[in-house]
Amino acid sequence: MPISILTPKGQMTIPKEVRKALNLKPSEKVIIVVEGGQAIIRPLKGNILDIGGSLKIPDKEGKPIDFHKVREEVKKRVAKRDTGENKL
Repeated sequence: MPISILTPKGQMTIPKEVRKALNLKPSEKVIIVVEGGQAIIRPLKGNILDIGGSLKIPDKEGKPIDFHKVREEVKKRVAKRDTGENKL
């Protein structure tokens, strides 16, 4: 069983055999999910838009949320806020 030591700064190195098993390369990101009293490390590949439609979070009409539409709406609102047209 691979072991990693936590540094005084709260950092750790993922052991080579774990990196190999998860196919992790330098500079790639991982997500750490805490479930109960344990942490699960999962590779984080792609970006949030890659999972659009895969989440079961329904909109008002019961359809999966379209992340592309959400992102565009946020851009519009931020632009309006920054130009002073509208407050969020």
